[in-house]
Amino acid sequence: MSGSVVRWLCSFLLLLTTGYAAHAENSVGLTREERRHHLRPPSELIFEGLISYGNYRLFGAAENSKLYIAGVEYDREIWPKFLGARVDYAAEFLPVVLLTQPQKTDIWGNTLSKDRKIVPGIGVTPIGLRMLWRDGTRVMPYFETKGGVLGFTQKALSSDATYENWSFNLTAGVKVKLHGRYDLRLGMGDLHFSNAFVVRANPALDVMNVSAGLVYHLGGPGKYGR
Repeated sequence: MSGSVVRWLCSFLLLLTTGYAAHAENSVGLTREERRHHLRPPSELIFEGLISYGNYRLFGAAENSKLYIAGVEYDREIWPKFLGARVDYAAEFLPVVLLTQPQKTDIWGNTLSKDRKIVPGIGVTPIGLRMLWRDGTRVMPYFETKGGVLGFTQKALSSDATYENWSFNLTAGVKVKLHGRYDLRLGMGDLHFSNAFVVRANPALDVMNVSAGLVYHLGGPGKYGR
């Protein structure tokens, strides 16, 4: 898994660099004021929450566990048009991460007890991409992929596992325009986390989730003022 993470990061950095270069190239010939506005692409903050409603065994072996997450995401346009969508860089900080799991599990996260416990944590997602269609209209479909790290106060899913885990999140949904600088975002997706076998036990977890967020536009050319 670590090799895949490196390849994904390299591809992301290439897209980010190419997108910035495209913005710079398109600004040639503009006045100073027009260039300043052009090089300040649209950006927004999303105050978000996520609730998982079940888990399944696809890439992870752990069972009977769920995640509850709250945090803030930052999105900034890096490519105005790709496959008909606006492409944004996405990053997030998750001060609230709650993992509910069985009180006792085996090395792979299989349930050994009916009792449950809550394992608090925190998360940082420094790399992500969002594709947004029909930008500025009433209903805007989007697709998002993000990668980061989740850290817990106890070893997650198994006492033989780790405190820190890699995370990977895929989400699809819609943004609904509200008023002025505000939108509502609704999504469904999958979140996977694992320790990539940095120790001998890597139970890993796949959860299905729903998410909601309040979007605040920070500004940029056009639709939302400055």
